[in-house]
Amino acid sequence: MAKPKTKTTVKKKGSLSTEGRVYVTATFNNTIVTVTDQEGRAVAWGSAGTAGFKGTRKSTPFAATASVQKVAEEVKSRGMGRVDVFIKGIGLGRDAAIRALKGAGVEVVSISDISPIPHNGCRPKGRRRA
Repeated sequence: MAKPKTKTTVKKKGSLSTEGRVYVTATFNNTIVTVTDQEGRAVAWGSAGTAGFKGTRKSTPFAATASVQKVAEEVKSRGMGRVDVFIKGIGLGRDAAIRALKGAGVEVVSISDISPIPHNGCRPKGRRRA
């Protein structure tokens, strides 16, 4: 006989724990910000696109700042004040995102770069034959 499924509890939009994590993914085309609690459950997210930017303006540092400020406002209003920041990618919004987070009044405890780095890379193409 199959076991009955256990019901998972989903936290409603209310107060959060005071500590969390911020993941910033900065690509050449966009900057995506995700805020999680200490267990890794997503609490809030935003991107330059959701902040109202389109096209090439999404890849600017100003767009990254705007998206981080929107997410930081929401998280601060729900009680989160101290965060660890994890940055991934090589886009222009990397530094601007951290500055915006500090400017929004969120205390940044640590900053870690989790960009993937190839240790040896792909196998090179063979030499061209005549």
